[in-house]
Amino acid sequence: MTRPFADLHVAVLMGGLSSEREVSLSSGKGCADALEGQVAQVSRVDAGRDLAQVLTELKPDVVFNALHGAWGEDGCVQGVLETLGLPYTHSGVLASALAMDKDKSKAVLKAAGIIVPGGGLFDRHAVAAGHVIPPPYVIKPNAEGSSVGVYLVRAGEPPCAAPGEVSWTWGEQVMVEPFIAGQELAVTVLGEKSGPRALTITDITPTKGFYDYEAKYAPGGSIHVLPAKLPPHVFEAALRQSERAHTAMGCRGVTRSDFRYDDIKDELVLLEVNTQPGMTPTSLSPEQAAHVGMDYKTLVRWMVEDASCPR
Repeated sequence: MTRPFADLHVAVLMGGLSSEREVSLSSGKGCADALEGQVAQVSRVDAGRDLAQVLTELKPDVVFNALHGAWGEDGCVQGVLETLGLPYTHSGVLASALAMDKDKSKAVLKAAGIIVPGGGLFDRHAVAAGHVIPPPYVIKPNAEGSSVGVYLVRAGEPPCAAPGEVSWTWGEQVMVEPFIAGQELAVTVLGEKSGPRALTITDITPTKGFYDYEAKYAPGGSIHVLPAKLPPHVFEAALRQSERAHTAMGCRGVTRSDFRYDDIKDELVLLEVNTQPGMTPTSLSPEQAAHVGMDYKTLVRWMVEDASCPR
């Protein structure tokens, strides 16, 4: 961008059409509030199917994409923004689509030498009818985020009926992975001009057992310890692997890699890469940025300054 930051008109996309709409509204509000007073104009856009028309009329200099989940995070909106020639935050079309598809992203990460969970895609009715892999295991949609539609089946429990129900709206195939015991870890990465830089590591302990949607976003749903208390070689490995994952997936801007560390096996497993981490009051990435000296407003400014529109 050639215009001074203070002269910019920034459109903040929030809400959207996915199951993560409420999280996106919270992220978008926080980012828009942070930009008020820093730039000339902030337009808050609850993104719908008329997004192209809305943005054409608004004529922003930059689009801050605070959408989460399908459509806003999977490459679709990114394609619209590129068609309009508007610089936007976070990853581009290909990286966004790849990261949203858990099966394909695991293949890319594995090829980059990163340990990922086993398991695979199974028909949702088969998953509901019987154990497709030995429990304990985790069931999750192949293309959702924020732990939406995630279920843990423990040893000795019957199969989970949810994927077979009519109300299941997350695809005919579901990802089933062995449950990995140990610490839940998260690492935020900034795609700086000199290369990706991992900030720090958060150890996450849910207050009610499983790190589900409520544990992520409800106040008091989880306890965050940062920097995580880990053996030095594990701490270093998590930082470097998150940077490697950011590069392997072709990401830009801010990403967050989620890991499990099994201290019995001394094994670090990368669960997934999030191309548009939450920016809510309970989100991990702003918390990590603050820990290394970058407050919320500064982080949001960095993201706007990093925005681009691939040609």
